[in-house]
Amino acid sequence: MAREFSSLKRDEYKKEMSSKTYDVLVIGGGITGCGIALDATTRGMDVALVEMQDFGAGTSSRSTKLVHGGLRYLKQFEVKMVAEVGKERAIVYENGPHVTTPEWMLLPFHKGGTFGKFSTSIGLRLYDFLASVKKDERRTMHSREETLAMEPLVKQEDLKGGGYYVEYRTDDARLTIEVMKEAHKFGADALNYAQVEKLIYKDGKVVGATVLDRLTNKTFDIYAKKIINATGPWVDTLREKDNSKKGKQLHLTKGIHLVFDQSVFPLKQAIYFDTPDGRMVFAIPREGKAYVGTTDTVYKGDIANPKMTIEDRDYVLNAIKYMFPSVKVTADDVESSWAGLRPLIHEEGKDPSEISRKDEIWTSESGLITIAGGKLTGYRKMSEQVVDKVVDVFKREGEKDYGKTKTKHMPISGGHVNGSKNLPQYVLDKTEAGMKIGLNKEEAQKLANHYGSNVDKVFELVLELKEQEEKYQLPVSILAQVEYGIRYEHVAIPIDFFIRRTGALFFDIHWVHKWKDRVLKYMSDRLNWTSAQFEMYKSELEQALHDAVTPVSKAKDLGA
Repeated sequence: MAREFSSLKRDEYKKEMSSKTYDVLVIGGGITGCGIALDATTRGMDVALVEMQDFGAGTSSRSTKLVHGGLRYLKQFEVKMVAEVGKERAIVYENGPHVTTPEWMLLPFHKGGTFGKFSTSIGLRLYDFLASVKKDERRTMHSREETLAMEPLVKQEDLKGGGYYVEYRTDDARLTIEVMKEAHKFGADALNYAQVEKLIYKDGKVVGATVLDRLTNKTFDIYAKKIINATGPWVDTLREKDNSKKGKQLHLTKGIHLVFDQSVFPLKQAIYFDTPDGRMVFAIPREGKAYVGTTDTVYKGDIANPKMTIEDRDYVLNAIKYMFPSVKVTADDVESSWAGLRPLIHEEGKDPSEISRKDEIWTSESGLITIAGGKLTGYRKMSEQVVDKVVDVFKREGEKDYGKTKTKHMPISGGHVNGSKNLPQYVLDKTEAGMKIGLNKEEAQKLANHYGSNVDKVFELVLELKEQEEKYQLPVSILAQVEYGIRYEHVAIPIDFFIRRTGALFFDIHWVHKWKDRVLKYMSDRLNWTSAQFEMYKSELEQALHDAVTPVSKAKDLGA
């Protein structure tokens, strides 16, 4: 029987979490925090994790949605980083093939551009070597004609050819929740909407945290032998609570992405291109849409709610106009967008240009262990390094030896399909199983792709909820997803479901508009909301829908 990870059991979880001393308390439920929880719990540690928003609600649901090998870092000669993240890419894919897909990327080069034929060829070849790219995914070089055949929308003027190489497309938020669910399966206790108000100390050492349940406004204490700060853009906020924010600190930059329907931007091939100002931008087709990003601007505003500005939007629209001159998209064609923050590391007294994208681990005088920086692709390796540090400290303190990581060849939740090679057949078999219980082919296939090896649980809910279809005027395939989210993925409020568990607010915004009121009604009944809660959560969802299409002024973005 699967261990339920249910938002209906929040009170039980809180009681459990406040009743004992854990080996490790992880603060932050993004991809790094969830990865640390999985690594630590599978080595035998007793682990708790708290996240002040929803799992993955910060940077981990707002990336370019690529598990990529860092080709751009070759430009900065960061060879070690390319080698490390390149190798991790394949591991992330194998462990969660249902949330990660190989995506062939075309890198066109034009006369006078950053990349020429020779440098592209050498760069991609070096990339293949450093990242240990498997034979059938190694780069190929293409002529001007071949490049245009692959993507006729690419700028033809001064086009010389293109490099072709593999990246991996992912659903970042689902990757995060699947890692968290696997950690929970192995015994980690975790809670979203649980904000650390203050750290608890004994003899100058950090031993716990006072945590506010943001859904009930009640606080409780969690105690642990080691506390890990994996809060991404909030790393320095927590270091301030620990009085240890000195030396290196975060430098936040913001990136935005725009989403278009294929009817107005019929992109058929993923493209990685350089803009006239030397920035690298991705344009990626995904499920009937095309999304384009990213920007890179210094950010000083509200960390929890970065927004697209008019300038951000226009920058991306101009980038599209530059690389795809025949595509006539305007601001009115933007279906959705998202904005995310990169927590980069800057050292006091150093030049602003010396900002690192590498991850670093710091331990304060109180014993607070902080992980900062890094990339989505490297989450598993970063988690391993942090837990190795904890293991070393435990050994020095005479505790048991928890040994080495076990996550390298460990499928995450939903990824138990006997490897990536078996996934297509698995999806076919489960599509048939879904059709046998009354779903149409498209519904069954979509669920099998989305939930991987967890799809049987969703199918059980389809059978369980058939009689509710009429009451809520919702297709049972949607009802089953909402119920699965509540019961097994800790969905607490509507935006958890519409943004992070389904990605629909970004990639199928019309679907959200169509079903939102009925989903809210079902969630309200299941989670016993008061009428005030119902209105508050409804208004939050409406705000998210508004923000996805409506940019703010630059002054507002800077916190003015």
